Amino acid sequence: MTSTPLVETKFYAPPPREGAVLRPRLYEHLSGAGRLTLVSAPAGFGKTTLVGSWVASLAAATGARVAWVALDAGDVEPEVFWTYVLAALERAAPGTGSAGLAGLGAGQPVEAALTAVLNELSVMPDDVVVVLDDYHLADGPAVRPGLVFLLERLPPQVRLMISTRADPTLPLARLRARGQLVEVRASDLRFTDAEVSEFLTAATGRSFNPDDVQALTHRTEGWVASLQLAALSLRGRDDPSTFISGFTGDDRYVVDYLVEEVLGQEPDEVRDFLLETAVLDRLNGALCDAVTDAVPEGTSGATMLESLERRNLFVVPLDDQRRWYRYHHLFADVLRARLLSERPADIAELHRRASEWYAGAGQPEDAVRHAITAGDMNRAADLVEQALPELRRLRRESVLRGWATQLPDEVIRDRPVLAVGLVGGLMASNDFADVDRRLGEVEEMLTRPAAELVVLDPSELERLPGAVETFRAGLELVAGDLAGAIRHARNATAKAPETDHLTRAAAAGLSGLANWAMGDIAAAHAAYTECADGLTRAGHIADVLGCSLTLADMELALGRLRDAENTLERALGLAGEYEPVQTTQSTQPAAAGPASLAGVEARPVLRGSADIMVGLSRAAWHRNDLSQAAEYLRRADAVGEAAGLPQHPYRWRVALARLRAAEGDYGTAVELLDEAERVYVGDFSPQVHPIHATRARVLLACGDVDAAAEWARRHGLAADDDLSYLREYEHLTLARVLLAEHAASGTPAPLEASLGLLERLREAAAAGGRFGTVIEVETLLARAHAAAGAERAAIAALERAIDLAQPDGWVRYFVDAGPAVVPALDAVAGSRPGSRFVERVLTALETDDDGARGLDLPADPTDGRSVRAGRAVAAVAGEGLIDPLSDRELDVLRLLASDLDGPAIARQLVVSLNTVRTHTRHIYTKLDVNNRRSAVSRGHQLGLLNRFAS
Repeated sequence: MTSTPLVETKFYAPPPREGAVLRPRLYEHLSGAGRLTLVSAPAGFGKTTLVGSWVASLAAATGARVAWVALDAGDVEPEVFWTYVLAALERAAPGTGSAGLAGLGAGQPVEAALTAVLNELSVMPDDVVVVLDDYHLADGPAVRPGLVFLLERLPPQVRLMISTRADPTLPLARLRARGQLVEVRASDLRFTDAEVSEFLTAATGRSFNPDDVQALTHRTEGWVASLQLAALSLRGRDDPSTFISGFTGDDRYVVDYLVEEVLGQEPDEVRDFLLETAVLDRLNGALCDAVTDAVPEGTSGATMLESLERRNLFVVPLDDQRRWYRYHHLFADVLRARLLSERPADIAELHRRASEWYAGAGQPEDAVRHAITAGDMNRAADLVEQALPELRRLRRESVLRGWATQLPDEVIRDRPVLAVGLVGGLMASNDFADVDRRLGEVEEMLTRPAAELVVLDPSELERLPGAVETFRAGLELVAGDLAGAIRHARNATAKAPETDHLTRAAAAGLSGLANWAMGDIAAAHAAYTECADGLTRAGHIADVLGCSLTLADMELALGRLRDAENTLERALGLAGEYEPVQTTQSTQPAAAGPASLAGVEARPVLRGSADIMVGLSRAAWHRNDLSQAAEYLRRADAVGEAAGLPQHPYRWRVALARLRAAEGDYGTAVELLDEAERVYVGDFSPQVHPIHATRARVLLACGDVDAAAEWARRHGLAADDDLSYLREYEHLTLARVLLAEHAASGTPAPLEASLGLLERLREAAAAGGRFGTVIEVETLLARAHAAAGAERAAIAALERAIDLAQPDGWVRYFVDAGPAVVPALDAVAGSRPGSRFVERVLTALETDDDGARGLDLPADPTDGRSVRAGRAVAAVAGEGLIDPLSDRELDVLRLLASDLDGPAIARQLVVSLNTVRTHTRHIYTKLDVNNRRSAVSRGHQLGLLNRFAS
């Protein structure tokens, strides 16, 4: 999935203007201690200018990192808002925002994504300032909870600055009472007499007598917008005193009056240019040329913008190249009001032209927005319909969902292709409420003659019947009607053209999911294979990776470990061949014109690659090759969560928890599983291996039988339950709990219950062809029969398990059965002399308790013993460093690898937070990294993070 395009100019902090008035009294106030700095005042008080100049001086003086976001009305959705905030952080301090951005892209809750960011920021050596300019445009109940969460947990070296026209809906009183709020209000921003004098002199190139300055200060009350307009009006006047005495007050009427003064001094073509381009949020030369007819012959929109900037006529540059600008907000408001009052009939045409330019520039969202503002809903509908294929490819479901509510029903009701596309956006966004009605309307449209319909691409019309059935299959699957889902999926396949690979693949996938949920893995596997083939033909490679993961899961359930590995290896190879380029929406078109809106190239990442590596790690774990399993997880970690599907964060943690448990680090394993539950994101696939059941298995492994038994009671599990595939893993875990209860108490009841449950599970799994499950059941039956003293039955169970496990090399289930099966396994070895597989299983059981295999430090290949030399080993492992880490830095690095934030690390080491930050700065320098995640990854690579270090 390609990430959402971002407008780069929103990250641009306006530089201090030449000749700007320095305001040391306000700079000193802004430097006060506080989590939140609030600059709140009406329009035209110089909020952005003040904040921009202060952060620039702070960065120059201290090296502070500044993350700037210029917000707008399109940022009210939390996903958009936080994407911009975290992207700004990542630009200012690389490594601080990446994990959070990946979490947002993966569908994590905002709080989970912010937790990852806070952990990075907490050990950031430099100060960080996050500026949210024009916050009032994005403030609301959707954004507020995340911002409160961030504010309450900000590390001390991080400051949040909000510039706004209205106080935000944040707990300001609480912050004020705690001394955590720095406030700058309109009364603070008003210019003093001295500042007004300095401003007027710089703006007009002339000096003014103190009486005139005082009068202007009094009449404008230091309002900089009025002062700036007054300065423009005073240029060239011989009678400044007369002009200054000619108006009173400080409200909007003054602005209207002064704008009229300014506009009145401009030639008609400049005045018209200002009015006609006021409909634009951002301006560049080519866009202005397209929108306005007011550009004089022989010049251009770019030239006009440059001239306006030179003359300080309220244009603000949005990039260093001076290609994109915007009008000062207050000036733009007045221009639009003047345009509405003087030329209301022209407004729709101006928006139509802007829409046309944006469409040609490949920016459909802006094109649609201007078309809707122009009231041209048919054009907007055309643009949306044209954009559907690309938006589907980019997975921009949230955009489609928004358009579904903006476009009126009377426009959609004759456009079946558009209607189905909008349904797709709603379905992909899990917004199902109105889907059935919309699908019914599409079905009605398809009964009408084609001549009555509006279809831009006639080839799209023939795929609609199949697409409708596919969406109905999805609705049935969500509702739990598995048979209905399969029925509609079959109808979709029957109705879809042979060349419609996407619809046929989607139908096959939905059918596979329904069969999987019912436990018919063979049918599910066949359907999903068809789905993957169709997606490959359609070129949707990222989706093929997701299908490959599902196929591998099914193959493991079927007992086909080697096939699962081959499936994943092929997918990884496919990902290596495919090199997508992540693009960011540029706001700087090249000179060739609007069609040349270039993207910003980034490191190629195919989403799903990381998940494939986690899948391969799981396959290696089943073989008991824990070193290889760890290596795959390290590779997944190295490519980062940006290369993961939405489910990657929890999958990675579950896989790492298994390895931690295998090496006896049960506490970390439980913590990882708890975190996996917090970041869990589901999909349409049945959750057949719930995290809570895996957690119960870890509790059993560390001997906490009571906690595991409580888990079984809490989830309503009993040995005599009716069995279903969806709860098979839980019932297998329950069997383990019963065996552990018998071992702890010696009472026969749990053992008998376990034997009965396991026999029924074996029968159900075998009937469903789930031979991966059968292998696990047989190893547990061997353990149960051994506990009951039934040696022959234990041997028979192991014989059956080995017959199934040997061809593909399943080993881990035997290891997890524990030492109790060793005598029976010895007997099997005696009946199978020379069996390498049996010897391998015995060796694995015999060495399992010595900790020889660990995630961070594999066994020493020279003598087969585990390396436990603590700091000495770390020193040897890291001897390639030019400047090795000190003992204290190793302590800090070890804690950086945990979930602790900076203050918690400081408490753990009994040092100050500043000391932790100093050590962190040294670690980053020595390891040649710039963020916490990279430091931990580098530490793993160098062997510096020995779990057994003292």
